[in-house]
Amino acid sequence: MRRLLLSNDDGVHAPGLAALHDALLAHAKLRVVAPDRDRSGASNSLTLSRPLALTALENGFYCVDGTPADCVYLGVNGVWDEKPDLVISGINHGSNLGDDVLYSGTVAAAMEGRNLGMSAIAMSLCGTRYFDTAARVAATLVGAADQLSLPPRSLLNVNVPDVPWDELRGFRVTRLGYRGPAAKPLEVEDPRGRKRYWIAAVGANADDGEDTDFAAIEAGYVSISPLQTDLTRHQACADVQDWLDAFA
Repeated sequence: MRRLLLSNDDGVHAPGLAALHDALLAHAKLRVVAPDRDRSGASNSLTLSRPLALTALENGFYCVDGTPADCVYLGVNGVWDEKPDLVISGINHGSNLGDDVLYSGTVAAAMEGRNLGMSAIAMSLCGTRYFDTAARVAATLVGAADQLSLPPRSLLNVNVPDVPWDELRGFRVTRLGYRGPAAKPLEVEDPRGRKRYWIAAVGANADDGEDTDFAAIEAGYVSISPLQTDLTRHQACADVQDWLDAFA
């Protein structure tokens, strides 16, 4: 039976994680290792300044007082003898589109699985209502995972429209779009009169072309973006070399 490791960044008690677990329980042997609290925006950070606590909960889940990447690291390389066949992160409360993948703890958990040699999928719902739809999408993808062949060091970033299952228009393979600059931080005052700042909302879409994840979600399709971790801007290498040659 296939072995799956489930994690997320919304925390071990998040309804999206419970929905994912319930949808996949009949398809695989599950292990759940997730943060003990909401760690959204943690990106790929690992906790290196202190030891981590791995705590078993009454429902069989495990929680970690660390980041999503910590959770997957322990779930794969921790106290269990059997390694999972597939890491699934989610279901995130809200989308992870375009530039979001750079900050997302959901994507980071899947990426840590990829870093450790596992196949990995990040699952996000573009809203907070129809987790059952996203869970059914996850079960569909897991059911066909054996037929998928990806290049090494790849993962899938899956975003699901926040609609009932019968309103989905289908599935699209997409590329990441990107957003414009974020708004200025919101200045607030704490009870002692000191200035504090909230990180503002993301910027408006700057690239939401027809083949992007943004466009797929807007049109009612599940967006599936294959991701890699090579951030090299290969097209710019020759220009940078010419620049160096001019003065080096």
